[in-house]
Amino acid sequence: MSLDAVLARIDADLPQSLDRLLELLRIPSISTDPAFKADCARAADWLVEDLKALGFEASVRPTPGHPMVVAHGGEGDKHLLFYGHYDVQPVDPLSLWDRDPFDPEVQDTPKGRVIRARGSSDDKGQLMTFLEACRAWKAVHGSLPVKLTIFLEGEEESGSPSLIPFMQANAKELQADIALICDTGLFGDKTPAIVTMLRGLLGEEMTIHAANKDLHSGMYGGAAQNPIRVLTRILGGLHDAKGHVTVPHFYDGVSELPDAIRQQWQSLAFDHASFLGDIGLSVPAGEQDRTPLEMLWSRPTAEINGIWGGYTGDGFKTVLPAEAHAKVSFRLVGEQDPDALRKNFRAWFEAQLPADCTVDWKNHGNSPAGVMAISDPAFEAARVALGQEWGVPAAYVGCGGSIPIAGYFKTYLDMDAMLIGFGRDDDQIHSPNEKYDLECFHKGIRSWARILEKLA
Repeated sequence: MSLDAVLARIDADLPQSLDRLLELLRIPSISTDPAFKADCARAADWLVEDLKALGFEASVRPTPGHPMVVAHGGEGDKHLLFYGHYDVQPVDPLSLWDRDPFDPEVQDTPKGRVIRARGSSDDKGQLMTFLEACRAWKAVHGSLPVKLTIFLEGEEESGSPSLIPFMQANAKELQADIALICDTGLFGDKTPAIVTMLRGLLGEEMTIHAANKDLHSGMYGGAAQNPIRVLTRILGGLHDAKGHVTVPHFYDGVSELPDAIRQQWQSLAFDHASFLGDIGLSVPAGEQDRTPLEMLWSRPTAEINGIWGGYTGDGFKTVLPAEAHAKVSFRLVGEQDPDALRKNFRAWFEAQLPADCTVDWKNHGNSPAGVMAISDPAFEAARVALGQEWGVPAAYVGCGGSIPIAGYFKTYLDMDAMLIGFGRDDDQIHSPNEKYDLECFHKGIRSWARILEKLA
């Protein structure tokens, strides 16, 4: 099948593709707010009708929350599953938006034309790059080059409570050779990327108890135990002087980077001085024997996210508090076991408690890291296709954050995922005035068309 004709069709039909995206962006599908439940259902219905127009067998699938959209189409030896989400973040504070977030507009900016609206980058614009690539293939050749399953979620921005049960109940139907996820971005402004490493996440909340009430520091100070002092002493020892985490067995399951990946990352010439300078910092604070990109993408972390206790209001109150609280999160890599880490961290913490102190624990999150098998030829085929479209070699990169769906595909469907997206760092996802560059939308469609041809 001719790829050139498909790319030409994408170029010619860009205005119509843009109109369809703007229509979807007008639907305020905010999943976390019950007031927008009907709008989430409307977005799912809109996508089903669009998929049917492309020749897919598509349907809305009810869940206890917002519906899923599942569609099947195409033929071929290669079976791909494409995942995206149609729900969006809330728009608050509305006063910081320059226009109605659900009245999308194409705007001229000093950096080029952008699509301005909530969901333009996360994830409706990215989702539609794939559907528009399919549309062009169908228009030119009358069929798709591969067998495709489309799986669209409506609760990604609200914790995906229905996702795992749905995947378990429909595992056979959703099974494919590999999953494609379009919810990531470029490296910098011009380098296409395939995310092959995703850090997992473990969260802990602790409360240290000492006396049975707050105490006068003049009457009890020095004699009574202060839980804030205990908490800060223990957490202050979470890292050594070189930035290494001191919890026993913390690094179990952490592997070294393959040489080929290390060389790719070095070729990206990551400017950590600018990266930190943009936020008013200058010195990398992690493991001192690692490069900044390793710290961000392939190394585990332990961070204190919040700490509180005692009197924090205006003025001064001289008390020894009865309780002290903290929240600590761990980003996990490789084969680190979140359950084992939780056990080891709690044991390490409790072993340092003095007499007269106890601790209560509260769980927050527990997901392992994801490491994709780039030995699958599909990864290199996609990397070549991306490089051909963007004019620079595509890179295998890591992701400092956590994208649970990739791990879920591995855990529940035994299926690796390729995370390929075309967002940029300044898209302001989750923030006021979210945008998606028109260039990214256009080249994203062309990129998926090239990838489909390579994978077929």
